[in-house]
Amino acid sequence: MLEDERQVVSNPGVLRPGSVRPLSDVVLARILVVDDDPRNLLAVEEVLRSPGIEIVTADSGEAALRRVLQDDFALILLDVQMPRLDGYEVAGLIRTRPRSARVPILFLTAVNKDDVHVFKGYSAGAVDYVFKPVEPLILKAKVAIFVDLYRKTEEIRRQGEEERRLLMENLRVRSEKLKAEQALRRREEHQSLVLQSLPIALYTASVTGDHRQLHFTNESIERITGFGPEAFLERPDFWSTRLHPEDRDRVLAQLHDLAEDGTVSLEYRWRCADGTDRHVLDQTVLMRDDEGRPREFFGMWFDITERKQMEQNLLHASKLEAVGRLTGGIAHDFNNMLSVVIGNLDLLRKSIQGDETAERRVRMAMESAQHCADLTYRLLAFSRRQPLQVSTIDVKTLMPGLLDLMRRTLGERIHAKLHLDQDVWSIQADRAQLEAALLNLAVNARDAMPEGGDLTIAVENRVMGEGRAVPAGAYVMIAVGDTGAGMPPEVLKRVFEPFFTTKESGKGTGLGLSMVYGFVQQSHGDVEIDSIPNEGTSIRMFLPRAEGVAEQLQEAQPAVAEPFGAGQTVLVVEDDPAVRQVALSTIRSLGFEAIEAGSADEALRLLKENRHVRLVFSDVRMPGELNGIDLARVIKREMPDIRVLLTTGYVDDDETIDDVDLLYKPYRTSDLAAKIQSVMAVPQPRDVKSLPASAPASAAE
Repeated sequence: MLEDERQVVSNPGVLRPGSVRPLSDVVLARILVVDDDPRNLLAVEEVLRSPGIEIVTADSGEAALRRVLQDDFALILLDVQMPRLDGYEVAGLIRTRPRSARVPILFLTAVNKDDVHVFKGYSAGAVDYVFKPVEPLILKAKVAIFVDLYRKTEEIRRQGEEERRLLMENLRVRSEKLKAEQALRRREEHQSLVLQSLPIALYTASVTGDHRQLHFTNESIERITGFGPEAFLERPDFWSTRLHPEDRDRVLAQLHDLAEDGTVSLEYRWRCADGTDRHVLDQTVLMRDDEGRPREFFGMWFDITERKQMEQNLLHASKLEAVGRLTGGIAHDFNNMLSVVIGNLDLLRKSIQGDETAERRVRMAMESAQHCADLTYRLLAFSRRQPLQVSTIDVKTLMPGLLDLMRRTLGERIHAKLHLDQDVWSIQADRAQLEAALLNLAVNARDAMPEGGDLTIAVENRVMGEGRAVPAGAYVMIAVGDTGAGMPPEVLKRVFEPFFTTKESGKGTGLGLSMVYGFVQQSHGDVEIDSIPNEGTSIRMFLPRAEGVAEQLQEAQPAVAEPFGAGQTVLVVEDDPAVRQVALSTIRSLGFEAIEAGSADEALRLLKENRHVRLVFSDVRMPGELNGIDLARVIKREMPDIRVLLTTGYVDDDETIDDVDLLYKPYRTSDLAAKIQSVMAVPQPRDVKSLPASAPASAAE
């Protein structure tokens, strides 16, 4: 008999070469497929469906994170381009959770195929890239490798689970045979060998005494807390004095009833040797002797800090999403009201010229309205419902004014100064987001210097070579340094993580530096940070050099736009009557003839009746089947001689506006005039035959 055959006879679980394992014995492998396009989800599911494989789908990064919290997966297929959370962010969050940190991630992408984005994907935790359109045989082959590896790993894990089950059974037997001292010692020796690798600490405690002294029976407690078992016996009150003050009274009250209840499950924070508070699940049982009298307490410590952190992160993400939805919900109506206010103030300025008192009052009202508009813009940008308004920025012009604003914000105790190279280059970025990032860094520096200190902003040109986190090329470095408390290494390595903060509860969201990091990354730059405890912190932003000419700052008091319409006809499409009337008056003040429509359907009817319309000025969000974007595409397809300009208070996630001209509400008369002149100056195609028979619904599809 051959060796393989002898093994099969002696162990029925061993399969002969070439034999097929019964389907019931095959480990179920779950595969998570994440893509915001349901067609891609269906296609991948059809390709990978096979016995022993369960396909789980998610249409967003948030849904994927919820799935990862619920189930274990053999493999995650993750689309790179998704709204709100992209694939890189989702992969980073998955990697921060110990339970899912080792799950293989395959990125699916139809774009970003260059080496920089591929390297970024690997840095985010991907093990491989699959480019769209996906070749089914290649995808199945790659997935099969990871599924096979998962099944082998799962088999080992199941064996470990069986060993742990046997261990718990041994613990039960041990509790029943504590009377035999020799057997107890053998059990403790056996348990100490097995439990050394487990994140569990076992202990016993006396039922007598005023304080709770824990006698730990294995060395795991030192890995969890940094204290050896002997530290808990040196002082009677050692355990109780390191309880978190907010948890102390509740925990001691629960322990007071332990003698009567017989069992208790405690969850509290405990101060470890390194000064950090870790979350502990402490399960304690009262052991009795043969006569039913209390003998001792037996318990287990579980370190649940990582689980608590994931729960907190998910809670913060939910709150952030709620803030974003609330902001988007009110932004449209709020910006419409501001449009009425600002539009009427602009029109009023023309009729009161020469009246200094009236002009001063209108100017004050206009400044307040503009501040409200700016606040709405920042709220929308924070909730990621406002696209970046990228422009070429002259840093030499921007920084002195921004430094003055910082000084007013930081107070007299902070001495802020600027070191600016004379020949510093211009950069390509969102001006509002850059200002917000610098103010955020300045406020963080102020918080690190409660007794005052020096804040230094340095701006200089840098040429980056190969081997850096960004492509080689020319960059402008903006460094913000302080002389504050600094950060220890364990804090420094997590400083850009979302929701991580060292501030007290309620005094920081943990989003400030992560938003700065996200803005710089979105601008194709990089961030570096150095910090020394008790000496200070320096954060350096590297932003790519812009080749174009920097745009001039908008004047605080724009001049009144002169009429230039020369009798041309403009169709104003707006469902809000007040906003529509202001837009009509503003258009007419520029010399245009203006007609109005309250919906897209009515606008199309008027366009068919009036062929002299040169421009359609339409709101994006309107009731009915067609919104402003749909109206613009119909006009471009069927009436290419007519120009289209859209306006909106905010852009929703499902609105694609990349292929249309857009003016954000609220706007000034001068802003509208400049935008109309820009739109009218662009040549329009006149040959509709060159257009496809059925234009796509979205330029991004």
